[in-house]
Amino acid sequence: MSTITITGEHVSLETLRPVFRGPVQVALAPQAVENLRRANQVILDAISRADVVYGVNTGFGKLADRRISPSDLVELQRRSVLSHMVGVGDPLPDDTVRAIMVIKLIGLARGHSGIRVETAEMLVNMINADVLPVIPTQGSVGASGDLAPLAHLAGALMGEGSVRIGGVTYNAAEGLAKAGMAPVELGPKEAVALLNGVQASTAIALRGLFGAEAVFNAGLAAGALTLEATAGRQVALDDRIQQIRGHAGQIRVAGLLRRLVADSAVLDVEFEGRRLQDPYCLRCQPQVMGAALDLLTFAAHTIQQEVNAVSDNPLMFPDDDVVLSGGNFHGQPIAYAADIIAMAVCEIGSISERRQAMLMDASMSGLAPFLVGNAGLNSGFIMAQVTSAALVAENRAKATPNSVDSIPTSAGQEDHVSMATHASVRLGPMVRNAAYVVAIELLCAAQGLDLRNGGTAAPANRPTYDLVRSKAEFLEDDRIMAGEMEAVAAEVLDGVFTGIVGGALEGIA
Repeated sequence: MSTITITGEHVSLETLRPVFRGPVQVALAPQAVENLRRANQVILDAISRADVVYGVNTGFGKLADRRISPSDLVELQRRSVLSHMVGVGDPLPDDTVRAIMVIKLIGLARGHSGIRVETAEMLVNMINADVLPVIPTQGSVGASGDLAPLAHLAGALMGEGSVRIGGVTYNAAEGLAKAGMAPVELGPKEAVALLNGVQASTAIALRGLFGAEAVFNAGLAAGALTLEATAGRQVALDDRIQQIRGHAGQIRVAGLLRRLVADSAVLDVEFEGRRLQDPYCLRCQPQVMGAALDLLTFAAHTIQQEVNAVSDNPLMFPDDDVVLSGGNFHGQPIAYAADIIAMAVCEIGSISERRQAMLMDASMSGLAPFLVGNAGLNSGFIMAQVTSAALVAENRAKATPNSVDSIPTSAGQEDHVSMATHASVRLGPMVRNAAYVVAIELLCAAQGLDLRNGGTAAPANRPTYDLVRSKAEFLEDDRIMAGEMEAVAAEVLDGVFTGIVGGALEGIA
C-alpha cells in the first residue's frame, strides 16, 4: 500500500495516481503539523481580540454581516455543515472520494486555513482506514467552491451523514465507531476551512485527466496499427514537417508514431494502386493528436496547481498575523481544465472512428469489405463501427463547454459561478465512451493487419497487436464481439497502452 507524506509543500500528480487504484496511507510531516498549529493560532488570536472574521464569528454568504455571539461559535460550525449537506444524486465513486480527502488535506497542510491539528489528524485517520464519506455527485456550482460535496465530507468527520467501508454503507457515527474513531466537534473557522475549496471538482477532473491520458495513448497505438493495416504513408510523420509548424504536441506525437511503425514490413513496400496521400484520419494524426496532447498537458499543469492550492476563505497568514478574505474558492481554472480535457477526449474518439470507417471501406483500405471474408453472409465489423459512431456522437454532445455557464446564488452575493463540478463529472462517461471507440479500432486494426500480411506488425507495434489478439481471435465468421470490445476497453482504461506508447503527460510528474 502506497504511503503519501504530506509536507505542506508541492505534491505531484503522479504521487496521487495510487489514490485512484485503492486504499492508501497518508502521513503529516512535522512541517505540515507546524503549519497547521501556526495558522490555528492566528484564529485563536483574532477571537481573543474580538476581531470580526468571516465564518468564525459571522454568518455565511449573504449573512456575512450577521455577528455570532462567542457562546455560539462552536454551534455555528455544526449548523453550517448541516445546512450545506444538500447534495443529491448518485454518490461519487470511492476512488474519487478518497482523492478529495487527500487533496483537501494537502491544501490544509499548507497552513493558511486555520484548522486544528486534531481535525487534520481525524482526516488522516479516516483516509488510512479507508473510511470514505458518501458524497452525492450533484449540488455544486463550483463557487464558493464545492460547498455541498465538501459538506458531506465534513459531516462524516462529525458523525453526520453516511460513510462507506469496504464497499458497505454505514451511518457515519456507526461507521466511525466500527473503525475505532469518535466524531470530532469542529472549532472556530473549521467548518469554513472544510466546506470552502474546489477539492471535489479538482479530484473529479484529475480522475478524468488520468483516464484521458490512458485513452490518448491507446489512440496512438490504434492509429499506428491502422497505419500498417491500411499501408498508409509514413512520410507524413517526418520530423521536418512537424518542426516547421512548431507545436510541441505535434512534434512529440509524430515521434511516438514513427517509433511505433519503424521497420514495418508493410509501409516501405510499394504496390500498384497505393495512395499517394492518405485521408486526414491517417495523415493528420500528428496534428490532431498533437493538439489533443497540448490541451491535456495544459490541463495537467492547471490541475497540478490546484491540487497544491489553498482555496478556502478566509485565509490565515501567520507570518503577518493577519486574516484576509478573498475568492480562491472560485472554480474557474478547473472548469476550464475540465472543458479542455473534454474537447481532447472527444477528438481522440472522433478521429479513431474515422480510421475505423476507412478500414471498413474496401476502396479506401484495400482490404476485404468490413474486414471479413465471405461478406454478405458475414457482416464483419460493420456494426462495431456503428457503435463507435454512436459513442462519438454522445461525446460530442457532452463536450459542450460548461465553464461559460453561470447562475447567481445566495441572493446575488455569489453572482458568478464556475460550474467546475459539472464540467469535471461528465469526463468519466466521456473517457469510457472514448475507450470503447479506441478499443473497437484496435480490434479492427488487428483484423486488418491479419488480412494484409498475416499479422506481422512492426516491432514496436507488436505488443499492441499481441495484446489485442490475447483478447480476441481473428474474425473468420460472425460472432458476438461485445465481450471482446469490453475486454480491450478495460485494457485501455487500465493504462496498459501508456507503457507501450511511452506518451506520459508532461505536468503530471
